[in-house]
Amino acid sequence: MTGPLVLGIETSCDETGVGLVRGHELLADAVASSVEEHARFGGVVPEVASRAHLEAMVPTVGRALDAAGVRLADVDAIAVTAGPGLAGALLVGVSAAKAYAIATGKPLYGVNHLAAHVAVDQLEHGALPAPAVALLVSGGHSSLLLVPDVAAEVVPLGATIDDAAGEAFDKVARVLGLPFPGGPHIDRAAAAGDRDLIAFPRGKYRDGSYDFSFSGLKTAVARFVEAREAAGEPVPVADVAACFQEAVADVLTRKAVAACRAHGIEHLVIGGGVAANSRLRALAQERCAAAGLQLRVPRPGLCTDNGAMVAALGAELVARGAVASGLDFAADSSLPVTTVTAA
Repeated sequence: MTGPLVLGIETSCDETGVGLVRGHELLADAVASSVEEHARFGGVVPEVASRAHLEAMVPTVGRALDAAGVRLADVDAIAVTAGPGLAGALLVGVSAAKAYAIATGKPLYGVNHLAAHVAVDQLEHGALPAPAVALLVSGGHSSLLLVPDVAAEVVPLGATIDDAAGEAFDKVARVLGLPFPGGPHIDRAAAAGDRDLIAFPRGKYRDGSYDFSFSGLKTAVARFVEAREAAGEPVPVADVAACFQEAVADVLTRKAVAACRAHGIEHLVIGGGVAANSRLRALAQERCAAAGLQLRVPRPGLCTDNGAMVAALGAELVARGAVASGLDFAADSSLPVTTVTAA
């Protein structure tokens, strides 16, 4: 194994993730999730997430080091998500990373959460082609990015103007009486449904932009369910889930392929928690094949928030000789995707 050994810390939302990466090789990926603590509220509660990170941080770092068979002193650098994300949750990770950096005397890199979602693909498929188009879809983000260089330059092409795709999954799941988080439950329910039965709307489908809108789709599902319940008719949960999921996957993949074609890009990378959705992955593969594009999607475990993705971007920065962030950068809940590393 060659390359710098980097410890990555991720606390942007409800997962405390710690990863260890050497070069493009993943050595450990430890995650402590607080999702069960948020389930009774039907969504992530920032204060609960922050407290969970505080409790989980040291044990999760210990598990990652043990899994990799290394000591903290063996680490060459530390990387941490500086933003975007929940302010309090980010602060826990950034504070912990600074403490580890001071204790070890190792350089510290504050990195962008979205760029890290792109960089993690290198752990599975090798060095990223340059340039590439990245489609990032999660509970907080739905973005199309042009990525000339994941360690230096990320250009936004489009983003959601309202609900993120993952947020829409959670809200529709609640309407259908499915548990939180909604994505996996809708995916499982949709397997038994007819995705062509209900013609739900596709927001901004043919407007020529690379932006997304899922608020109208979410409202259409709610009105459909309300109408069935008002008429005393059973709600076909599997069919509704399948048709909703199809509408989301249709818009996301159509715009992603269009962006690749418009910019002459041959490689599409998909990341973020919603990238674990089976229909999105299948439709993306189908449309990329038809368009002559190469699709790169990490395995589901690397799509959700994790420390491995932060370590992957950190390892890339260290290998390139990038200047470390130092100890005076702040957690930034609205860090723009164009800022790959925090100053």
